[in-house]
Amino acid sequence: MSHAIAPSPVLLEIIEQHIAVLTLNRPEARNAISSEMTGLIESCLIRIEDDPQIRVCILAAKGEKTFCAGADLKEIASGNARNLATKRGGFAGFVQAPRRKPWIAAINATAVGGGLEMALACDMLVCAEQAELVLPEVKRGLVAAGGGMFRLPRVLPRAVALEMIVSGEPLSARRAYELGMANYLVAQEQVFETALNLARKIASAGPLAVRESLQLAHRSTDCSLEALWGLNREAAHRVLTSEDARIGPKAFLERRPAQWTGR
Repeated sequence: MSHAIAPSPVLLEIIEQHIAVLTLNRPEARNAISSEMTGLIESCLIRIEDDPQIRVCILAAKGEKTFCAGADLKEIASGNARNLATKRGGFAGFVQAPRRKPWIAAINATAVGGGLEMALACDMLVCAEQAELVLPEVKRGLVAAGGGMFRLPRVLPRAVALEMIVSGEPLSARRAYELGMANYLVAQEQVFETALNLARKIASAGPLAVRESLQLAHRSTDCSLEALWGLNREAAHRVLTSEDARIGPKAFLERRPAQWTGR
């Protein structure tokens, strides 16, 4: 007798040179994060960060109704809540994880609670036109403890973010795009391809320059202007003394694609 093998709830693929896709693959449960998924996501993230050939990653999800419903309430009810987070990465092994490479969230459907917090932990968002973004925790007497309470006010006007946080009401993807939270707003069937095209643009740039630029941009809300100028000088020095700083201008003058080393 043959037994069907259950598909992995998390998929990691290298779909093109330098571009990885991490896919939540549990559509029958609205891609709710289980303890198994948490461990797999953290392992995949570490692999992505450690692989010098990967320059950018897309966070995607299977299914057409929900990008991610957040924590699996069945696991919480069974006393497994602590297994939905890791010491290194926080909720889903993702929201607090140290990352140096750009991440794009391909939000093909509604992102709820921890699902939205995973998207907020990414650097760029591509949203489906019909998607909604919601932190409903307060309606259940809880708080959005996966970063939503402080990341949302960084990407939305303060009043809009506070309304979402304290009311638990959804924000349409269209309004999120109009307010600058999302990079692109497209039809659902175009979400992944749009995210992939953005990833291609990033992957074609100098990987060291991208990493250094991204890290400094991340620090822009945490440091004083004086500290930022110091970090800016350090980043510029690392990039300008790299192999890529010689390769890039030469390739531009010769009108050919640069063959980056990442060093």
